[in-house]
Amino acid sequence: MATLVLVIGFNLYSGLVRATETADLVTDNLLLGSARVIAEAVRVDPGGAVQVDIPPAALEIFDTGHRDKVYFRVTTAWGNLVAGYADLGEPARVAVGEDGAFRGAAIRRLMLIHPVVGLGPDGEIGVTVAVTRLGWSAMRGSLWLANVADQGLLVLVAGLVTVLGLQRGLAPVLRLRDAVRARRRDELEPFDPALVQTELRPLVQALNDYMTRVRRQMAAQSRFVANAAHQLRTPLTLLSTQASFAVRETDPQRRGEALQALIRSTRQVTRLAEQLLTLTRAEPGSRAPRADRIDMSAVARQVLEAHVEEALRRGIDLGLDEDGPAPVTGDGTMLKEMVVNLVDNALRYTPAPGRVTVAVRRAGAEVTVAVGDSGPGIPPEEREQVFERFYRIMGTKAEGSGLGLAIVREVVTGAGGTVTLGTSGDGGLDVTVRLPAAADHNAA
Repeated sequence: MATLVLVIGFNLYSGLVRATETADLVTDNLLLGSARVIAEAVRVDPGGAVQVDIPPAALEIFDTGHRDKVYFRVTTAWGNLVAGYADLGEPARVAVGEDGAFRGAAIRRLMLIHPVVGLGPDGEIGVTVAVTRLGWSAMRGSLWLANVADQGLLVLVAGLVTVLGLQRGLAPVLRLRDAVRARRRDELEPFDPALVQTELRPLVQALNDYMTRVRRQMAAQSRFVANAAHQLRTPLTLLSTQASFAVRETDPQRRGEALQALIRSTRQVTRLAEQLLTLTRAEPGSRAPRADRIDMSAVARQVLEAHVEEALRRGIDLGLDEDGPAPVTGDGTMLKEMVVNLVDNALRYTPAPGRVTVAVRRAGAEVTVAVGDSGPGIPPEEREQVFERFYRIMGTKAEGSGLGLAIVREVVTGAGGTVTLGTSGDGGLDVTVRLPAAADHNAA
């Protein structure tokens, strides 16, 4: 409507300009016709004197009911006044109307040069006719007011059409709005696409798809919280029991055993809490995206150096097989956590004497990190399930929370890679991670 008002304002202004031009044109034509009538009435008598009898029609042409006054002036080529008002003056151009003032009134005047037979070589006369602007003003006002009426009608019709059109067009959107407002906070059922017109149904479908993703995410978070609470409840209860037993025990040897068990349980809870935090950080949207240049060979070396003592204590041969830098682009902290979980899982589930080998390779545009062990492995029918949070294979005796491979998948997916499970050369589990290699620094 604001745009429409601006357009209407411009149209009214241009209408006033056109009304003025039209009034000028009509008045000039009247002045020109009056001047010709007067000029045609000029004659030369036998004595050579110039005579003129002003025809009444020449003046009555301006009688439009607005009481305009008409002035005229007839002069010879050499400047003699033949008839009319000597002080009327002449416009700057011939046969072109000009605005001016005469005897305190605004006028419009026009001069016509007309030849007269019998006046000799300079046989021309000048006829100037002027008229006050009362009729001109009335004509311009009438034309402009007619334009104003047309524009007003246009605004009225456009306003009605706009209001009715918006009410009809926005009614489905308002229904959708009301449906959204009426929903409970925990209600994420899809909306009926029939609520809106065809053009807006892709929006409703996109909203339904989004709510489906939110519903799945909320369900996953609910399962995660429930599983986390369950996983934490048991070790925390055990900690409380072991602490109470150690306090009551008077035998130094048994108290020492209780304290050692308390330390092991504390480490287990600490490890579980660390994995829960790592899994939370690995989920999409939980951290700002990073694009660090990471050498996976160096990361693997650091992780293995940190686990050497544990491997020796467990009687496991821990080795690294790499043939040079293997750079990738991603979050260095999370990629290191991925390798930590792979190595930690392999050490936990590999009985002594055993072997755990980490192999890092770069092949073209891909970096491969493979962790193989000599443990019991994972049956093929359960290899997809072990990536679920807190899932553990029945009969497993090794300590664990079932979060290691879930963390690995989240990190690998966030880095744009893939993870697969297979059988190692020692008959145990082989976890292979494939990541996009980083571009070389000297690449063009």
